[in-house]
Amino acid sequence: MARVSVGLPVYNGERYLNEALDSILCQTFEDFELIISDNASSDRTEEMCREYAKNDKRIRYSRSSENLGAAWNFNRVAGLSTSEYFRWATADDLSAPEQIQTCVEVLDRERDAVLCYPKTVLIDENGEFIRYYEDNLDLRSPSPRERLHQFLMRVGLCNVQYGLMRSTALKKTRLLRNHPRSDVVLLGELSLYGTFVEIPRHLFYRRLHPQASSSIGSEKRLQEFYDPKTKGKASLRLWRDEFEYLGSCLRAPVTISQKAQIAYMLLRVGVSRRNELIAELLNALKQERPHSPRM
Repeated sequence: MARVSVGLPVYNGERYLNEALDSILCQTFEDFELIISDNASSDRTEEMCREYAKNDKRIRYSRSSENLGAAWNFNRVAGLSTSEYFRWATADDLSAPEQIQTCVEVLDRERDAVLCYPKTVLIDENGEFIRYYEDNLDLRSPSPRERLHQFLMRVGLCNVQYGLMRSTALKKTRLLRNHPRSDVVLLGELSLYGTFVEIPRHLFYRRLHPQASSSIGSEKRLQEFYDPKTKGKASLRLWRDEFEYLGSCLRAPVTISQKAQIAYMLLRVGVSRRNELIAELLNALKQERPHSPRM
């Protein structure tokens, strides 16, 4: 059994797929498997993945007969993993050759850590440097409440999702839910299970381009990206975030006293966002209300 599983969910990723796969397969740490889940791509993704799998026995390729959404696809590769450590990868981002090796060394040494990630470089559609990005999510506090609070105050782009995770901790979470920014909720929940460690080296290259999910401006389109079955439905993302975080608190392996502290902190955060929550609810009700027929 490989020590590390890399899960790559993909849908119509042919443009950058070769670069992404090469950056994974050229890692200095070789004891890993690459799990690719193709969400019914209609471009050359299947052909390209099968060619790579034929030439490298570390690759497992599977394909869905229909597009079931990004949340399903990300969860599928995580569910197929049986390794000690797991990381998600994408069909457009790049990893430095020593990324996995460096993260494995940290998790082997830091037994309280559930996630290790390197610093991020933002690149454009042509692979050109944009800027360095400070994720600022090195969460070393022994307090689960403090780690979650720091996470909520600092999180921006979800680059640390592509760090290396301890599989036993990840599998205790609910993974990704079928709504926008559920990746943020997942990482928040994971912070309750252990510390996050940042490697002070720029080893992850996040590609920003017009086809990336981060470029989807419409909330409805983003909701459809996560789950096509919910097309046209209001996501109520902020409300779902609140309930998901409270659920994470109840499931976390912490004392009753710690649960109470975490729940109180989450309620205070919710109160501070009450105007946004009310506005989201009113907007959803407005969209759902049937229009009166014109006379």
